[in-house]
Amino acid sequence: MAISANSSKSGNWKRKELWFLVIYAIVFYVIIINRSLQLSRDYYKQLSGLRPGWLLANHLNDVSDAQWRNFRGNIPVLTLVFGIFTLLAYLMKAFFDLRVRGMSIVWLLFSLAYLSYLHGACIVFILSIATGNFILVKIFAQKEYFPLIVWSYNILFLLCNRIYEGYSFSIFGQQWAFLENYRGSFRWHICFNFVVLRMISFGFDYHWTNRDSHFDQEKHYQRCHICKSGKSCYQVLQERSLPNDRFGYITYLSYLVYAPLYIAGPILSFNAFASQLDVPQNAISVRNVILYGFRWMLSIILMELMTHLCYYNAFAKSDLWKHLSPMDVFIIGYGVLNFMWLKFLLIWRFFRFWSLINGIEAPENMPKCINNCHNLEGFWKNWHASFNKWLVRYIYIPLGGSKKKLLNVWVIFTFVAIWHDLEWKLLSWAWLTCLFFIPELVFKSAGKTFQAQSSFGLCIFRELSAVAGAVTITCLMVANLVGFVVGPGGINWLLSSFLHKEGLPVLGGMLVTFYVGTKIMFHIDEAKQRLS
Repeated sequence: MAISANSSKSGNWKRKELWFLVIYAIVFYVIIINRSLQLSRDYYKQLSGLRPGWLLANHLNDVSDAQWRNFRGNIPVLTLVFGIFTLLAYLMKAFFDLRVRGMSIVWLLFSLAYLSYLHGACIVFILSIATGNFILVKIFAQKEYFPLIVWSYNILFLLCNRIYEGYSFSIFGQQWAFLENYRGSFRWHICFNFVVLRMISFGFDYHWTNRDSHFDQEKHYQRCHICKSGKSCYQVLQERSLPNDRFGYITYLSYLVYAPLYIAGPILSFNAFASQLDVPQNAISVRNVILYGFRWMLSIILMELMTHLCYYNAFAKSDLWKHLSPMDVFIIGYGVLNFMWLKFLLIWRFFRFWSLINGIEAPENMPKCINNCHNLEGFWKNWHASFNKWLVRYIYIPLGGSKKKLLNVWVIFTFVAIWHDLEWKLLSWAWLTCLFFIPELVFKSAGKTFQAQSSFGLCIFRELSAVAGAVTITCLMVANLVGFVVGPGGINWLLSSFLHKEGLPVLGGMLVTFYVGTKIMFHIDEAKQRLS
């Protein structure tokens, strides 16, 4: 009876707490949105990258982000191209009853045509490096030193591609210099970063063929609702070894340059790709794929509303934010992170949608909202999630997994920074993130050791976890602002702005707000557990 009474009191208190938290969150967003609108109205004449809007009359549109501007402007062309490719692929598969090798050839031809438009004559660089990787894999796959060879080869070209800006044709002789006029419309070495990940995936998936897997398939089937229904989830497709004849050159090239995922991903393993060439994905129904496309359209409307009303990225691109109050800097920084999240969600889901239509499932890159992550580990599992899965499979586990977690974090984030670009601000972002990981890992370890028995103990642990979540979110904001907005040189400016008389109340308000947000996330997680 006493236990039941305590449980009832706890439930009543949590409901009252949730009401307070939700009201606080609503007030917070009303203030943030109102101030964002005011800043955009007051300073729009001093911002660059604004263009005449189309969605709202008399409003400019923030297209200062080059990546978003290029993607947004090419959506009609990409939709037409992928629509034609999809129709032709379905017709050829139906008429000729094509299987793995046949579909590999079909998608290879479509993708090479696509790459020829994007990169022109530079396609020769892609095919040459890819062929070299294939030969190395086939020769050394069964050797103990194979990982060293594959990683060295791929990192070498990852660095050289950037240092030499995609190379010049004149390195082969002046008679080939005329090809400089046919380099296509898109820099090949930018897209090649994704190709590097796929080449490494092919190499290790082949290397691990016929070896004992760490994957417990029986345990997975007991927990996975997709596999329980008789379908195959992405993880099973990835972990299941393929026969050696699936690792042919045609299938390999088809995987590297598969058109729907070539430019931006999401990233999927070779095993998962080759498995779905023969038997298209069945984990996501046609109805859900259509709903996925509809949700994407709603998301792009939301993005257009944001960029027409709040010029977050234009502020970040200018130096104007240096002359604003700490409160305004926080609002712009918070807005930029939400803009980046929505931008990448739209780009990645667009290409994933076309891949799903063609029967190839890739992992969802943004499974959770950016505002629903209260720890670093959870954030990176849900931001570019397919890359996270790739890093876990090909770096984290081979380096020892959780046994060497603290060391592995430094290796992984350094690689992630170099993979993105050769810039000091990205390395600063990576190493700052690693530093912020250390207290989180210590806190989690202590949390596992400390098992609260009483209601009071559980309450204290919950409050400490919320405080830790608030600190973590603040650190995450700082790391991302340094990496993608202010750069390493802006660290001192950020500290001086927030650690003086005017900035301290704002910093305190940030921590309280993130504490409230973390508590709301706890309620969401508990609700999900009750429903599962």
